[in-house]
Amino acid sequence: MPKCYNVAMSQTIYQSVVYKEGKYYVAQCLNVDVSSFGETEQEALANLQEALELYLEDATSDVLATTSVEHPTVHALRLQHA
Repeated sequence: MPKCYNVAMSQTIYQSVVYKEGKYYVAQCLNVDVSSFGETEQEALANLQEALELYLEDATSDVLATTSVEHPTVHALRLQHA
């Protein structure tokens, strides 16, 4: 009879921003460099969650670098260019 093991899974909160770009919504994770998009904000977030799960599944501990983000704010920067 096979034995069953109870594996404790750790849970981490990842922060993201969602913005509209053209006709799509873009969801971008602030903790790791992963983003996705969708036709609605909810679809973009669902796609981002799937992309993050795939990223974390394949990431090794030496590659997996997360940034802790607390209370992000959005700022507009005005740049001059030619």
